[in-house]
Amino acid sequence: MDSKITGKEYPLIKIFSSDFEYHIPEYQRPYAWTEEETGILFDDLYEFYQKEPTDNYFLGSIVLIKNDTARYAEVIDGQQRLTTLSILFAAMAERFSDNDDRAECIGYLQEKGSKLAGIKARPRLFLREWDQGFFNQYIQNVKLDDLDKVNPVTLDTESKRHIQNNCKVLRERFQENFSDEDALLDFSIFLLNRCYMVAVSTPNQESAFRVFSVMNSRGLDLLPTDIIKSETIGKLPAGERAAYTKKWEQMENETGREGFNEVFTHTRTIFAKERPKKNLLAEFREYVIKEVDGKVLIDEYLGPYAEAYEQLKNGTYAAIQCAGEINYMLYWLNKTKNYDWMPPAIQFISKYGNDPAYVLW
Repeated sequence: MDSKITGKEYPLIKIFSSDFEYHIPEYQRPYAWTEEETGILFDDLYEFYQKEPTDNYFLGSIVLIKNDTARYAEVIDGQQRLTTLSILFAAMAERFSDNDDRAECIGYLQEKGSKLAGIKARPRLFLREWDQGFFNQYIQNVKLDDLDKVNPVTLDTESKRHIQNNCKVLRERFQENFSDEDALLDFSIFLLNRCYMVAVSTPNQESAFRVFSVMNSRGLDLLPTDIIKSETIGKLPAGERAAYTKKWEQMENETGREGFNEVFTHTRTIFAKERPKKNLLAEFREYVIKEVDGKVLIDEYLGPYAEAYEQLKNGTYAAIQCAGEINYMLYWLNKTKNYDWMPPAIQFISKYGNDPAYVLW
């Protein structure tokens, strides 16, 4: 199997061109950048633009499964930056009053296609199935006023809420800094021609995950759960990945990313039966991954443990009797600074949660 790894530096005008069509695999973590990270990205870009009239700005690396001659690229790392930059392009396009400039800017979000070149009109970036329709409707079609009117309570994934919030941040930044269209055009030229990313490409998944893991060990901003997800679901048969990805995303949406990371920490403790000695990723691999396969891990452990964690953390244990007394005790347990009680409680609730009298005892 060919495992040749190539890396090349490209300006954003090339990154968001017909040379690439980005697809986020279903087993990837959701879009998770916050308003703070988005604001920092814009502020760094704008400060560099003001102070450096000729130098280039480096935006980091993306890791792709991609053949040299194909446009199709599976994104193993880089979803956060590619998505945020797409939102930035949408906010920038909205500010142009000149129709040609606006259309050109939208062209970095959507490939308009060419019959003669054999290129179909389609988005340049495809998020996971749960989020792509929303992303395309509002961001890639630059319907930002409509997005602003969407009630965030109705949004069913964290990714959609992050997209809405980050779009608001970037719209505000463009409004504050670019009242003059000439300045907006000049910033756009800087962004597209002097901002670079390195695209690391390999034609197979095994090689891509190896690059991904090495980059993570050198400080890539990911939670251990993201690596475990890519390794666990990536090893499942292709026909089962989508279903188990949805199960994973459901758990992560219900607990929140930080909460889900805590579920993994407690699961490690349940398996290891001792306090952590190394980092979570290393010990989860050592004590959990070696003991159970991916489907068993998700169905028999993470699912029940995430549900138990939610009840214990939020004091939402439900039963016909004893629920009030149990949740009263959970309220005070959660007031303590020590969570050593949580792993055995998770294991206990997942086994005996249907016996409220026993739980209360």
